[in-house]
Formats: sequence, C-alpha cells, structure tokens
Amino acid sequence: MADQKRTRELVSGIMLAAGAITAYFLLKEHIAPYFARLLDPSLLDPDRAKNEQTRLKAQANLDRIRRKRLDAAAAETGAAGASKDGGARVEDLVLNEYENQVALEVVAPEDIPVGFDDIGGLDDIIEEVKESIIYPLTMPHLYSHGGSLLAAPSGVLLYGPPGCGKTMLAKAVAHESGASFINLHISTLTEKWYGDSNKLVRAVFSLAKKLQPAIIFIDEIDAVLGTRRSGEHEASGMVKAEFMTLWDGLTSVDANGTPARIVVLGATNRINDIDEAILRRMPKKFPVPLPGKEQRRRILQLVLGDSKRDPEFDVDYIAKVTAGLSGSDIKEACRDAAMVPMREYIREHKASGAPMSQVAPENIRGIRTEDFFGRRGGRPLAGEAPSQQQQQQSTFTNGRSRGSSDAYEDVREVEELDDDEAVVST
Repeated sequence: MADQKRTRELVSGIMLAAGAITAYFLLKEHIAPYFARLLDPSLLDPDRAKNEQTRLKAQANLDRIRRKRLDAAAAETGAAGASKDGGARVEDLVLNEYENQVALEVVAPEDIPVGFDDIGGLDDIIEEVKESIIYPLTMPHLYSHGGSLLAAPSGVLLYGPPGCGKTMLAKAVAHESGASFINLHISTLTEKWYGDSNKLVRAVFSLAKKLQPAIIFIDEIDAVLGTRRSGEHEASGMVKAEFMTLWDGLTSVDANGTPARIVVLGATNRINDIDEAILRRMPKKFPVPLPGKEQRRRILQLVLGDSKRDPEFDVDYIAKVTAGLSGSDIKEACRDAAMVPMREYIREHKASGAPMSQVAPENIRGIRTEDFFGRRGGRPLAGEAPSQQQQQQSTFTNGRSRGSSDAYEDVREVEELDDDEAVVST
C-alpha cells in the first residue's frame, strides 16, 4: 500500500510539473504576444506608423491649399465671402489610407507659376479650353440652362510633337481654373501588393469627388493607359479596367443624372498608342502643333524677356529661320545665343589678365542676331530643322487628326527661307 501511495504521488507530481511547464510555454508563446498586440497596435499593423505619417502629411497639404483659397477669396470678396466659398473643411474630410497617399499629389493652383499669358501662341486653343472646360467646371451655374449637354467634358487630351507646350498648357489650366489639381504620377499607382493599385485608382476618383471641382492630370498618358494587348500583365489590365469603370461607369453620375465636376486631363505625343476606350472617354482633343511664324515670334519675345539685346536685333528674322523647331528647341536656342556675349566677355577679361572678381555685367554686350547661328557641337543653333522633328510632323499629319494636317506643316515659311538662303549664297 505504501508503494502504491508513493507511486501515485510521484505521478501526480510529474503531471503537475508537466502542466506548469505547458502553461508557461503557452503563456510565453501565445497569450503574452496576444496581449502585447492589444497594448501595441503597431505590432499588429507594421504599416501603421507609415500610414499615420502619410495621413498627417496629406492633411497638412490639403489644409495649406484651403488656407490659400481662403486668402485669395478674402482678397477678392472680403472675409464674409471667403468663409462662404472656402469649401469643405479639411477636418471634415474623412480619408482612408489610399486617399491619403493620393492627397499628397494634390497641387495648389497658387503653387504653379504658369499662366495663359506665359504661353506663346495657342490663343485659339486657350480660348476653347476656357469656354469648354474651365468655365463649366468652376462656374456650372452659367451653363445650367443646357443641362448635361453643357457640362464640362469628362476627359481632355492634349497631343502633338514633343516640346510644343502640352504640359505647360496643362499647368496653365490648373493655375487659371483654381480647381483642385491632382498631378497623378505613374509611381503613385504602382504598388507591390496585388490589388493595391486598383484601390489607389479608386482612391483617385473618390478623393476627386470630395474635392470637386477637380482636375486629374496624367502626363504621358500613353504609358499608363496604353492599348490593351493579349500578352499584357494581368495587374496592368485590371488597373486600366478599374480606371475606365470609375471614369465613365455606373457611379460617374449622381442620382439626378448630373455628372461629377471631375475632368481627366491627359498629355501625350503618341496618340496612336492610347487605348480606343480611353480615347472615347476623352471627347475633347486639342492638337498642339509645331509653332507657326507668329507663334515663334511670341515665344521668342517671352523667352528673351528683359534680356539685353542689340538695337539691331531682328526678332522677325529669327522667327522666320526657326521654322520647324518646337517651343522647347527655340528656348534652348535662345539660351545658347545668350551665352555667346557672356563667353566673349569672359575670354576677353581673362586675356587682359584682370581677376574674375572684377567682372562688370553692364559691360556685356546685348544679344545679336548672328549669335543664333553660332555652332555648338558642330551644328547650328538655328536655321536647320531637325530631321526628327520633321518625322514627328509627318507622323501626326498621318495620324488621327487628318483634318488639321496643315497645322503641322510650315511649307510656305520653309520655301521662303530657302529662297532667302539662295539669295545670300549668290
């Protein structure tokens, strides 16, 4: 009996010890981490700190934009009008984590230093943009008698050769309209997790609805919403489908059938690479061609500005010989021409043995007409239209806007230029 009693006590002790050890490991491995997660949410959500930081940045950005709008309204109509037209307060906007990421791309119109007056030429396009986009978007009451027919278009496309001012025109639209401007980058819609890109696309439109009137600008839109192909990655196709559904789908209008005051503004120099369904959603298409003679003259005047020029400087002749160049090319030609008198003065100053600290800017001569014909890297700065630009002209001439092919040709000016060169050579 004594042996059986000791055996039972030994078994009970072993079982008690095993239970204590098991309870210890359960508490250490499962129960304690569970309560730790309850006490520290960052352990449960590793991205919690990042999302909170993004939320604070987005709120600060939107708050800064709203304060600027209130200041602008107060300057025009007084403090009473400013409080009425200030729109929804930032603290009243409830944004999710994806909308906070997109809110970082919202740009205040006052932060864009480009207006319509800074664009050389394109007067007809600017007037049509004002009448068909800016006014219906920002002053819908003026077009209320026409119903949805006079509403702002859902999409606008600016297309043409590179360097002709498409992005600059979009900046001017954002600055002059005063609407919320979402400068959407490709990197914003790119996420490593499957499905997050679709949620970011949805956040773009949901945030635009909360901030409307709003403009969603996509530069180089052909890279984001290009033609769908059979061998395309599934994630890319889903992003395009999500974009089109939210852009012009069942939820793009309210219960009364009124479309949201949201405009998608795209710019591209490869219109043929954009998907047909995307082009259908952009009814307003504005070709931005190579500048004509008067446009080039206006661009030269804007670029040269207050630069010191020789009294005999002939801006009309420079506008004539730059036929076939884009606005960006003309700007670079002006930059190189402005360096010619500076380079001459520095070399003369060094040859005289005087120190560079004694350079006097007022002694530098003005820009002359012949400065545009100096050679840099073995090629003239002006007077020769690059062959690539000529190919761009033919590409867009044979493209979708067949009716405006004369806008991409400068045949008459080129022939006049050839005649002048022939006279000079004789």
